[in-house]
Amino acid sequence: MSCAICETRKEKRFCPAVHGRICAQCCGEQREVTLDCPSDCVYLQQSRQHEKPRAMESLDQSKLFPTVEISDQFLYEHDPLIMGVSFALAKAVKKNTTTRDSDLIGALTAMAKNYETLMNSGLHVENFLTNTSQQDVIHELQEMLKGYREEEEKHTGYSRLRDSEIFQVLVFWLRMGHSVTSGRPRSRAFIDFLFRQFAEKKSSIVAPEDAGSRIIVP
Repeated sequence: MSCAICETRKEKRFCPAVHGRICAQCCGEQREVTLDCPSDCVYLQQSRQHEKPRAMESLDQSKLFPTVEISDQFLYEHDPLIMGVSFALAKAVKKNTTTRDSDLIGALTAMAKNYETLMNSGLHVENFLTNTSQQDVIHELQEMLKGYREEEEKHTGYSRLRDSEIFQVLVFWLRMGHSVTSGRPRSRAFIDFLFRQFAEKKSSIVAPEDAGSRIIVP
């Protein structure tokens, strides 16, 4: 039988994205490009094992806020906030299963730019995004930050969280996303990384005194 995609070459493997059998070439060429490959696809998993992580130096530095320094000490001290952002990202994906890496990266970029503007000028900028998935991600992030501040006030009587700290954490996750994603249009490698590394807890808010370092970088 012929491949369900090209209808020319002989089929070699079952593709859950098309619910049919396709050839190895179409699998390799169309994986996460035109095909919405499920995370449990054995061929997708095999390809990820052989793909080298994208080096930060090879990426478009203008998209990574290159002047922002994020030290290991900052990551250790802000582990609760970093975890909170990861849970918010995962929550947004669970609510909208069509979300892709590009949506998370787009939302993180928009929010980071807004906080950068807020820090530099004191102006709050509205997000005018037409992508509903990105809007949903931003909403979850904003709700998480609101809850984080409320939790801080409950524990200490006031919120210590600064806009500059939020900005750095957003940049951290933005860089992580660019590093982990395959870069293909329908990639969900970053999303799978989030679910794999940060198992869901009872709450997305962790009190600072209860948090140990749980950052696992790719």
